[in-house]
Amino acid sequence: MAHPGAQIPNGPRQKNGGGIANISFSSSSKRRKFVADGVFYAELNEFFQRELAEEGYSGVEVRVTPTVTDIIIRATQTQEVLGEQGRRIRELTSLIQKRFKFPENSVSLYAAKVQNRGLSAVAQCESLRYKLLNGLAVRRACYGVLRFIMESGAKGCEVVVSGKLRAARAKSMKFTDGFMIHSGQPAKEFIDTATRHVLLRQGVLGIKVKIMRGSDPDGKAGPSKSLPDAVTIFEPKEEQVVLQPVSQDYGAKAAAAQASQDARVAEQEGEAEPAQQ
Repeated sequence: MAHPGAQIPNGPRQKNGGGIANISFSSSSKRRKFVADGVFYAELNEFFQRELAEEGYSGVEVRVTPTVTDIIIRATQTQEVLGEQGRRIRELTSLIQKRFKFPENSVSLYAAKVQNRGLSAVAQCESLRYKLLNGLAVRRACYGVLRFIMESGAKGCEVVVSGKLRAARAKSMKFTDGFMIHSGQPAKEFIDTATRHVLLRQGVLGIKVKIMRGSDPDGKAGPSKSLPDAVTIFEPKEEQVVLQPVSQDYGAKAAAAQASQDARVAEQEGEAEPAQQ
């Protein structure tokens, strides 16, 4: 995810037989590039969090091509991000171009709508933040967010609010619902996490929202694969119901088959005797 704003300084090179030096320079330049890309993404994300909080900002994606860098902003209210006749998106493009020293017409901003904001931890964290800023009670606001998340199809969710809630002593309140995992690789793939801070008169409140999404074959509402410990139980086959008992005489069938076989053998022997005479 290299971008034109990331400057990679040149390191020393050896002219004759510098194999080890070249390898170390290559790894060093790669590390510098990854660090520069990470700093670029972190600053971009922080800028959009501050600027587009009211528009339901939910994340950013950077796609780099040889000619242009595409920055896709995910938000719940895309029309507010674009502005009247695209005015606001052009202002954001100009700010980013000047801040990171992009060449002219080499960066483009796009706004993408979040398909299901009930499964976006960032969107729900911002929603809870504005509820608390407007003076809504903590317990009522958290239960409202919890109910909306579960109605949107989540397998489980967890909301934690920490700080001076009512008394002078700070404490934490945790609200949970559904099924939640906390460790392993599935926790990284299935759980969406977001953290925000609320500046109130009595102090700062910390908000943390965790949403566990279910598996989705299309990959829209969650990962396309299922949990590693998921067990699929198939429906048993339908058994044929016997209305009344039926008896069969297999001995008679066997005797009839033996008699027909003896008759065929006798017939073959009778045809063979005239031929010998």
